[in-house]
Amino acid sequence: MNTLVKGKKVSFANEYLSVELEDGRIILTPLVWYTELLNASIKELNNYKFICDKTGIEWESLDYHLSIESMLKTSDIRRSA
Repeated sequence: MNTLVKGKKVSFANEYLSVELEDGRIILTPLVWYTELLNASIKELNNYKFICDKTGIEWESLDYHLSIESMLKTSDIRRSA
């Protein structure tokens, strides 16, 4: 059984990063958690690609990489704080 969390689509709205997963779930996290993305232009934000068999996201022009699994873990940690 494949348990990898894979991305399907990335979008930005109302100061949030939204990642739609292949299984239909959506991860929504505040952009303030990702300084590099918070300070980027919308053109830079929309210039992403999935990497590592769709388990990560890369913004090459920003030299920034984000693991989708880490988004889930970070969300849990920040909620309990």
